[in-house]
Amino acid sequence: MNKAAGAMTYDELRGAIAQRHRALSGRLQQIAEFVLDHPTDVALGTVAEVAQRSGVPPSAIVRFAHALGFGGFTEMQQVFRSRLVAGVAPSYKARLARMKSQEKSVLGRQPAAVLSRFVSEAQSSLVTLSQSVHARELDAATAILAKARDIYLLGLGGSFPVAIHLAYVLRKLGRRVVLLDGLGGSIHEQSHAATSDDALVAISFRNYYPDTARLFPELVARGVPTISITDSLLSPIVEGASVVFEIQDMPEPALRTLVAPMCLVQALAIGLDLAAD
Repeated sequence: MNKAAGAMTYDELRGAIAQRHRALSGRLQQIAEFVLDHPTDVALGTVAEVAQRSGVPPSAIVRFAHALGFGGFTEMQQVFRSRLVAGVAPSYKARLARMKSQEKSVLGRQPAAVLSRFVSEAQSSLVTLSQSVHARELDAATAILAKARDIYLLGLGGSFPVAIHLAYVLRKLGRRVVLLDGLGGSIHEQSHAATSDDALVAISFRNYYPDTARLFPELVARGVPTISITDSLLSPIVEGASVVFEIQDMPEPALRTLVAPMCLVQALAIGLDLAAD
């Protein structure tokens, strides 16, 4: 690492962890995944608490900090604490705990209460989106789409509603779109014509759909400019992407909201159309 570890920002540290993830041992990879998914726990917990939550001995946490160039856990923890000082959206852990507490009451099991909770989740996800997406990323993504002959969309499983909605909007705006839906096992045939003159928008969240993880690097290797919408820097659709939009959400699949990625793809499509005027 070129920059002194103690002088790193939180975003720089996240990037360094993602970049070095594959080179780490299995246990240190496990810690890397935990700290990226639970930054608040790392910021506020002791080394013993972080070790227990991540399922490793405390000595492994210290080794992980050393591997990133820090003198120890406390020095690394200061970078995670800087994120809290800067201000972040309400933690998902706290919101999930509140939801579970509400579910214990009769009121919490009524449809109106369920709707209220999921509206709250959607609102929080949009706040997080507005804080994490920057103009430079949006500009870079729309520039890629503007140059594309054909826009390929890859979003399978739980991500499919986002992909098909983006296809709908882009087609309404007169763009040439290829939806890689894999119907009949034909996903490789659908994508065989993609070249560097085209563009790919890939969408995938945990648990990452296997066909998405397999096809993405093939298209990257072909030189297709790519825009990734995912939930972690360790996602299989990050490496090689031209632009990455990271939309973190609760790890529980039943609670995932698609409001934020839907809003993002609408912004990309409409932004592309406005830029063409």
